[in-house]
Amino acid sequence: MFTEINSNIKIFEDMFKDCGDLVKRKIPVSDTFIYLLYFDGMNDRDMIESRILNPLMIEIRKVPPEHFENLPEALINRGITTADFGEEEDFEKAAEKVMSGETLLLIDGFPKALIISSKHFPKRGIDKPDTEGSINGPKEAFCENFRDNTALIRRRIRDPGLKIKQTQAGRRSKTDIGIVYIEDIVRPEILAETEKRIKQIDIDAILDSNILAQLMSKDVLSPFPSFQLTERPDKAAAEILEGRIVIVVDTSPFVIILPSVLACFYQTSEDYYDNWQTASLVRCVRYIASVIALTLPGLYICFALYNPSMLPSALLMKMSAARNGVPISGVLEIFLMELAFEALREAGVRMPDAIGQTLGIVGGIIVGQAAVDAGLVSPIVVIVVSLTGICSFAIPQLALSSAYRLSKYFIMAAASLFGLVGFWSALVVILIHLSSLSSFGIPYLYPFGGDIKGD
Repeated sequence: MFTEINSNIKIFEDMFKDCGDLVKRKIPVSDTFIYLLYFDGMNDRDMIESRILNPLMIEIRKVPPEHFENLPEALINRGITTADFGEEEDFEKAAEKVMSGETLLLIDGFPKALIISSKHFPKRGIDKPDTEGSINGPKEAFCENFRDNTALIRRRIRDPGLKIKQTQAGRRSKTDIGIVYIEDIVRPEILAETEKRIKQIDIDAILDSNILAQLMSKDVLSPFPSFQLTERPDKAAAEILEGRIVIVVDTSPFVIILPSVLACFYQTSEDYYDNWQTASLVRCVRYIASVIALTLPGLYICFALYNPSMLPSALLMKMSAARNGVPISGVLEIFLMELAFEALREAGVRMPDAIGQTLGIVGGIIVGQAAVDAGLVSPIVVIVVSLTGICSFAIPQLALSSAYRLSKYFIMAAASLFGLVGFWSALVVILIHLSSLSSFGIPYLYPFGGDIKGD
């Protein structure tokens, strides 16, 4: 920066030309003036007026004239009454600070800009978790404010070993990203790989943690998630204490947990608060539900079309009677019902909460009953599709549930073409694919399969 203040002012005003929300003001002090610059709506106006403007315009005038021989030093030591401020020489970096919600102060004869911390973004309060509700445990959830989220974690882990490395990503968004871990627990190679992947990101903007997670993932062709997202600070703190890394992204109410293996997606925050017998039982139910959600439609196709002799006679006769008069094939029948269920699920998500729940329940009942009464589908198919959908909802993480939903259609297609051979072949392909995945060097099927170096 230049020593002459007017040259610095011209550069900043040209840089922020046509920015209607920019607040700029020249303030006379002694025989010269200073220049204040910040964006309206991103700062604490009360703090600016009480800690910056009031001391500079009123209190500094009470200082004896002999102390103004070095005006910058007098302003810094006697005029600014906030402890959190720094200096910046580079125009681009100073502009980034202003766009991040800081206040910039230029002093005539001082070849640096003072950056005063005054961030105060519009934000919502700390609400209850929407997607990870629980009966036991805290009722706090992350919000869109970066510093609030890091404070929620640090409040739970009062350990000097808890580190928060702060960086930025996005050429235009300059999104703040915090890498949170405990220094003496985390694996150094995983931490180094995390920092490396974040530095390699080259994109205009990071608008949410989901975008960052996808950009950091190396298995882009796999439907199975390699990162876990959570909106619960207690879950994030528990994972950090287990040696994992949490990535906090500004403007996102979800944090990223890594590394993440398949078993991690079956664990919920409530498991930490229940006794081990109950938690183990519920987790087994989740595993069983995921197997049903993945395989039940494919098994129905196999038994209904290719291998009916493998079913008990009573059940086979019930299924045959139920399909009597249905004008479409069993494969097309279950594919259409699955697609109808997916459409109802998507419609329920997009509608307001009260209407969405009503649409999902009433819509499913009406559509299923009407289809059966019209003779378009059999009651068995409605039961199979409904049970599959219920079991998919029992999977705690939406990302894993979506992966199973996609894999389910692959199994259904293989079963419809080759029967039980196709069904088992599809399962083997999925198992081989899962065995080939890893998350930051940790086998995806760990601890059921694979090994970790150093263990």
